[in-house]
This record gives sequence, structure tokens and C-alpha cells, in this order.
Amino acid sequence: LIGSPVTLKILQNWVPRVSHYFDKEHYTYVGHQIVIQESIEHFGAVVWPGALALSQYLESNQEQFNLKDKKVLEIGAGTGLLSIVACILGAHVTATDLPEVLENLSYNISRNTQNSNMHKPEVRKLVWGEGLNEDFPVSTYHYDFILATDVVYHHAALDPLLATMVYFCKPGTVLLWANKFRFSTDYEFLEKVCNIFNTTILAEFPESNVKLLKATVREN
Repeated sequence: LIGSPVTLKILQNWVPRVSHYFDKEHYTYVGHQIVIQESIEHFGAVVWPGALALSQYLESNQEQFNLKDKKVLEIGAGTGLLSIVACILGAHVTATDLPEVLENLSYNISRNTQNSNMHKPEVRKLVWGEGLNEDFPVSTYHYDFILATDVVYHHAALDPLLATMVYFCKPGTVLLWANKFRFSTDYEFLEKVCNIFNTTILAEFPESNVKLLKATVREN
């Protein structure tokens, strides 16, 4: 691990609204109002703090991480907030998640990215570690950025998740991963990431227990 991270606070970028729908959250990033519909059925359909942290960081560090016209893949996109922010910042975005999350994800992304000067984002199914070669063949798909937020929590798919990160992280790709650290398994996963990639902690959000990391492939 290299670099000394900046210490940040997740800003209240959401706007409380009197709404007939208890399940809609309103956010403002990069001068855009974003309305996110959450779903109580699925873990992936709630906005977690890592997504807020990375959205805020990308908004504030556009010189360091210029997403304009870049190819961006989000794994475990959930409600789509981060993918929407990446779209607003000018990226060609592919937002991926499990099949049962895609309907809500597609809804949020399409309603928030109808602005004609944005690249039209793509929403695709991606089950970590499964069918990667078939669905995303290396010959066709190369991403400048891989985004992942709060993908590590108490679940059994950590090895497939790591395999997925390794699969998509090619030379020249930057992986940006923000996560709330709660369990020893989270730190064990972090250790594995550090063993495989060149890893820097860019920022820490102590109040939220969120760390934001940048990882790149080790060039031999």
C-alpha cells in the first residue's frame, strides 16, 4: 500500500423531499438532480455509503480521474447512482449487476440519463466469476475504469468477486473500489487485493468507516 489517504466526510448531497413515494431518494452531483428509486427486496437496491463516497470523490477530482469519453464498467451497480454520476461526467458506462436487480437499475439509469449530451449507458447482467469470457470477451471489451462500491460484505461470493476484478483489470485499467469496512472478512479481502494489484488508499471517510482505493495491474 502506498500513499497517505486524505480524510474526508461524506457530504449530505441528498435533498430531503416531501414525496408520496417513501422509496425515492434525491441527490445532487455535478449540478444534476438525480432521483433514485430504492427497492427493499434486494441488498443491491439500496444506496450504500461507498457509492456516495466514490460519487463525491469523482465529482471533486475530475482532473485526476477524467471520465470524459472513457469506457467505464461498474460491477455490482445496485441502484445505479454511481453509474449515473459517471455518465454525467461524460463516460461510456456499462452498469452491471445480478438479474434480479436489473429492472430497478435500468429504470434509475434511464430516467436520470435522458439528457441528450450524455453517452447512452448500457445495463447488463454480470454474475461475478460466471461467463466472463462468453459475455465480455477480452478481444472486444477493454475498460479504462472499473468501479465497485460496497461489493464486499457478508456474502459467499468474495472469491468470484476477486476473480472478476482480476479479469477486467488489464494494463491501463484503473480499479476504484470504495467500501464500508465492518468485518474481518472485509480486511482479508483488502489484503488479497493488495497482494495482487498495485494499491493506493486515496481517501478515508472515518465517520462512515469507508475506505476508497485505487488499484492497477502490476506490470512485470
